[in-house]
Parts: sequence; C-alpha cells; structure tokens
Amino acid sequence: MVVNTGNVAGAAGGAWAVAERYREFSWREAQGRSEAHEELSARIGQDQEFCELLSGSLPAGGKQQPALLLAAVRHLDGPHADLGPRGAAAYTRWREWTVRHWDEVRAVVMRRTPQADEPARCAALLPLLAGLPQPLALLEAGSSAGLGLHPDRYRYRYAHTPYADEAEETEEGPGRADGAGPRVEIEAGAPGSPAVFGCRTDWAAHELAGPLPTIVWRAGIAPDPLDPVAEPDDLRWLQACVWPGDEERAARLSAAVEAVRAAPRPRIVRGDPLGELPALAAEAPPEATLAIFHSAALGGLPPARREEFARLVRSLLDARPGGGHWISHEPHSVLPWLTPPTHRSPHPDPQYTRLTLALDGRPVAVTGPYGQSLHRLPGAAPAPAS
Repeated sequence: MVVNTGNVAGAAGGAWAVAERYREFSWREAQGRSEAHEELSARIGQDQEFCELLSGSLPAGGKQQPALLLAAVRHLDGPHADLGPRGAAAYTRWREWTVRHWDEVRAVVMRRTPQADEPARCAALLPLLAGLPQPLALLEAGSSAGLGLHPDRYRYRYAHTPYADEAEETEEGPGRADGAGPRVEIEAGAPGSPAVFGCRTDWAAHELAGPLPTIVWRAGIAPDPLDPVAEPDDLRWLQACVWPGDEERAARLSAAVEAVRAAPRPRIVRGDPLGELPALAAEAPPEATLAIFHSAALGGLPPARREEFARLVRSLLDARPGGGHWISHEPHSVLPWLTPPTHRSPHPDPQYTRLTLALDGRPVAVTGPYGQSLHRLPGAAPAPAS
C-alpha cells in the first residue's frame, strides 16, 4: 500500500480537507441523484482514518475527486450499495474491501478521469448542427470517448410543447411531459438506431425533423481518450462512472456504443484542449463548415483558462477561410461572460442545473443536463440557414 507518512499535522489538515470534500459532494451533488453515492460519500466524510489514507496516498486536486474514487471501486467490482442506503455494516464491507485492494484502486484512480460521455446531449445539439451550412467538420473539445461526435447515428423523440415547465422535468425521465399541455411527438435521426433519446422542447417542428447534418470529418481532444467499442475495459470504465440507481443513463450509454460500433472511428487526440486545438482544427477539410463544440467539458479548467479557450476558438474560426461556428454547452457559471440567459429556474438544487446552449457566444437555449429538454431563450434566433 502506498501511503505518505510525512508531516503528521500536514496529513491531518489534508484529511480534514478530503473529509469536507466528501461531505460537500454528498449534499451538493449526490443528494437527490444517487442514494448510494449520497450515503457512501457522507460516511467517508465522517471517517477520519480513511480520509487520512486518501490524503496521504493521492495527489491533491483532481485525483481526490469523490466521483473518481467511487467509480474506481465500482470498476474493480468492489462492493457498492446499488439499491440505496444500506447502513453501517455495508459501509464497513466497502471500506474493508477498498483498503485491502488499495494498490489496485489507486492505480485506477491515477490512470483514469471521472468524465463520461453523455451521448443523449446530442438531442439538444442536433437542431443547431442541422441548421449550420453543410457539410460539417465536427471538432469536440473534451471528448472522452467520442460518442458526442455521432449525432447522425442516433434516433430522437422530441416531445414538442409550446413551453415545457422545468418543474416537471427530472433527470430520470428525459422526454416525459406529464401534464405539460399540448404535445406532439416528433421523430428524427437515424432510422433503426438502437440509441433513442427523448427530449422535451418548444423548438419549431421543422427545426427538429429536418435532414440530418452531413458530417464529413470528426475529431476530438481528451486528456484520457477512450474507445468503448474496441476496448472492453474502456467501456467498463464508462459504465462504472454512471452513478448507482441511474439505470436509464447506463442503458443510453450501452445503446450509443452499439449505434456507433460500425462507424469509422473519429480521430481523438490525447492532450489539453488549448494546446491541441490549433493543429487539430487545421486538419479539418476546407470545404466543410468547421463546428467546434464542447458539452459540460470546461468546468474543470480555471476561469482564466476558460477565457483563453474562448479567445482561441474565436481566433481560429476568424482565421479560417469561410469561417466556422462555436457551439458551447455548459453550465452558465462556466462561461459567465456570455450574456446571461433569461429563463425560469424554480429549483436552486444542483440536481436541476441547466446547461446554456450558445452559438458563437450568443445563448440560444437552456437544456437539461442530459439533453432531456431544450427551451429556446426569448429573442434567440434560429441557427444560420444552410
């Protein structure tokens, strides 16, 4: 077992910080989303000895993220309370197993990142992509497994309503609109695809059911590229990153992998988006519209790096013959210099966090975190006509 046995006072301070991080994760992120993760992280936050192990064995920062440790144990088939709270005895079993297999757990933590693709967000991106001048060259920043680069390989069921009340949405029920008033089901996407994503929206029917985007080039940048089609261990990792109790998300992930299995692999470059973006963008075919996009991918960057990223994207597109477009899909706090979106948000809880969909720096819609809703912002214009 690898443990740093240096300064005792420093270790105690580090353990306190780790414990606080787990307690905050429990009530800010896991509460209302995963009872198993909520209880497990809360118990870790009260376990001084275990937090000392974490602070002494793992580098501060990203490698001490609670979601990363919890996914690593799941990835190794350690015990986890998939059905919700199980009590002190279950935590004791989880703790004993994790300590006993700590070298293996730590190796996974050091090798992996907790980011997992959410292909269902393509339901929110599709109308914008279809409205851009065709054909497209797609470049995704923060693409761990490349599943977001295949919006033309999935099927979509849009529940069209004049306005869908956010209060009636849940992460567990994308596409439902119980009691939301007039509703029209609109089918779009690739016929026969095993991946079917639901989305409630007030966008016009012709914006949803038009031709699929014509994509002639696909590429992405990721710090830890994954290939869930060719590498079974990569698929197991993506599945381990799905939180216990979220069976629908796990099913969406498996279906998306099947949908892209026969497709040519996109070019995924390992590295930092800012460092790799210029060279990769230069590879896009000149006859295609370059669309640089990212979806819930920039939150881990410091604010100054996010601003640098935005300037870089704008400069690359401005310098490209024929230009191009930038689609950002992030929580609004990640890109606060964008014009604040005006929309109703009756739920302050993290589980109801919306993403702001922006085209070339102009917010056009707010969406559910997993693409389960797409609501146009007042005054937002449609995408540029192709």
